[in-house]
Amino acid sequence: MESVETQDSPELSVIIPSMNEALNLRLLLPALKETLDAIGPRYEVLVVDKDSPDGTEQVVVEAGARYICETTPGYGAALLRGVREARGEYLITMDADLSHPAQFIRDLWAARDRADVLIASRYVPGGNADQPLGRYLLSRVLNAFFRIGLSLNARDLSSGFRLYHRRVFRDIRPLHTNFVILVEILIEALRRGRRFAEVPFHYQPRGQGRSHAQVVQFGKDYLRLFFRMWRARNSIDFPDYDWRAHDSRIPLQRYWQRRRHALVLGFVPPGAATLDVGCGSSRIMADLPHAVGVDLRHERLCFMKATNRLLARADGLALPIGDAAFDCVICSQVIEHVPDENGRLLDELTRVLRPGGTLVIGTPDYGNWQWRLTERLYRIAAPGAYADEHVTHYTFDSLTAALRARGHEILDHAYILKGELIIKARKRT
Repeated sequence: MESVETQDSPELSVIIPSMNEALNLRLLLPALKETLDAIGPRYEVLVVDKDSPDGTEQVVVEAGARYICETTPGYGAALLRGVREARGEYLITMDADLSHPAQFIRDLWAARDRADVLIASRYVPGGNADQPLGRYLLSRVLNAFFRIGLSLNARDLSSGFRLYHRRVFRDIRPLHTNFVILVEILIEALRRGRRFAEVPFHYQPRGQGRSHAQVVQFGKDYLRLFFRMWRARNSIDFPDYDWRAHDSRIPLQRYWQRRRHALVLGFVPPGAATLDVGCGSSRIMADLPHAVGVDLRHERLCFMKATNRLLARADGLALPIGDAAFDCVICSQVIEHVPDENGRLLDELTRVLRPGGTLVIGTPDYGNWQWRLTERLYRIAAPGAYADEHVTHYTFDSLTAALRARGHEILDHAYILKGELIIKARKRT
């Protein structure tokens, strides 16, 4: 099912896992061809089948689609085989049983630039699901459990009707081979800074045949995945750690993030050309849309692309920036993660700041008992939190002395609960 003149470079690959779905494919494939021809991308359609004895291969070949036999059991195995075989820059995955209407591909294709993964969602406003009550309730409970427990910003995590940009699969290695892979893909994509969004659609009853999902085993595997992912999801390894902490369900963490946000932005001069070194996924950068953000972690920069465009992957110890390039430099919650090495990071922050410019720098104050107590609380309430990674312990006296030695005048400072110190300094002319 490819246009002859575009066989070498399809824009879109449609992947359909299948097992004993010949009767439904006989209806789906012509409808799919009609829709794809109408919307216009260069495309290919791949049916990944478990060597079904019902004539599936003949139906697929007669419809002009590509038949792939995958004997490894499981929906996930078929999906990943389709991804490996597909050649398009965009990938649509859909079921073979007519529950995913071909016409809805128009909506997915039109919205393809909204996110790295688009989910055809039954559970957002405008979506609907015609399915047995028991399966509907189980689906809603499992989706809510994952959404709330893992702080995932989607309501239909188990929908298999999706549009992916190919880059989503370049650096993930899902472990599951059944339907649980649908949630695993989203979590692993998010771990690498990818974004997903939902498009409302109406899920329809399957056509001929019966579902191949084993509901009880499905639920057990979901729970195993949840407990495997919970600790990783709440560690600093996830690129949206700082972003989510701003709205954390832990009152202390939420207060701390919002207070830091207010203090740092309050120290930034209005309209100043600003550089944020070690920007991470902070809401500070989101509220400075014209600032330049620098971070070592590519995933964090991918995540921040939704709010900021001026982003660069670089080491704060060797910034690829000319001398005196910025009116203001922010470095919040970074210097404690870097071995002191004679203050190389402070030297770089000073170098790129113009004379008379403002330096806003924040770090825990290890000279105060309040921070040492907070660090212990963080280890209990927020596993994997930053407290475990601090290698250089500054105090007010040691940090101000280091800044003055580099030609800075201390203009102001503030504390968050006497634990985190934020200093505003000016580089002398």
